[in-house]
Amino acid sequence: MFDNIHLATIAIIAANLLVSIKGFDDRSFFERYKFGISPIRAGEKERMLTSGFLHVDWSHLLFNMLTLYFFANVVISWLGPGKFLAVYFISLVAGSLLALFFHKDEPYYSAVGASGAVTGILYAAILLQPSMNLYLFFIPIPIPAYVVGIGYLLYSIYGMKNRVGNIGHTAHFGGAMGGYITTLLFMPDLLFRETLMVILLAIPIAILFVLEKMGKI
Repeated sequence: MFDNIHLATIAIIAANLLVSIKGFDDRSFFERYKFGISPIRAGEKERMLTSGFLHVDWSHLLFNMLTLYFFANVVISWLGPGKFLAVYFISLVAGSLLALFFHKDEPYYSAVGASGAVTGILYAAILLQPSMNLYLFFIPIPIPAYVVGIGYLLYSIYGMKNRVGNIGHTAHFGGAMGGYITTLLFMPDLLFRETLMVILLAIPIAILFVLEKMGKI
């Protein structure tokens, strides 16, 4: 299963594994480097990056790393390992920036996890290869990737608005935006080659900011 994993993907997984295990065993380390509104606003900006390598538990870590594994090669095959890493880190920071924007008046808001970065890779893969089919848990039929991407972001908006579960919906959404924008910057010809997909995948992003301007989220 893992015989075709790229060195860049291995490096990201290893970094997440090492930092997360340290956080599992050392609560002070976890608290020092997690995403937190108050400490970030007090100047600890590094938390916007370091929090993306911490995870709550093994299941959280495993889910994110498996998702990364399944979609990393799509991005690497189209953009190369260097740009794959750029998409990953830009998506991570974009997730943190959007979380900071939407939760700036919530001093006790905190979050951890690679979900923003991984969602950026997922959204980049969908934009690069929108015709691929995905299989979701408990649904034994293939679903077009772009449908999954749009549906996921619409659910993220719902989750942000209604505070559904103990999930960083804002970071997920910000990561997807980072992956979307960075991929288009790296491959601007997608605007002409996959115009419909570019527009469709932008719809949830437009909806989010319209709702924010209207004060609905």
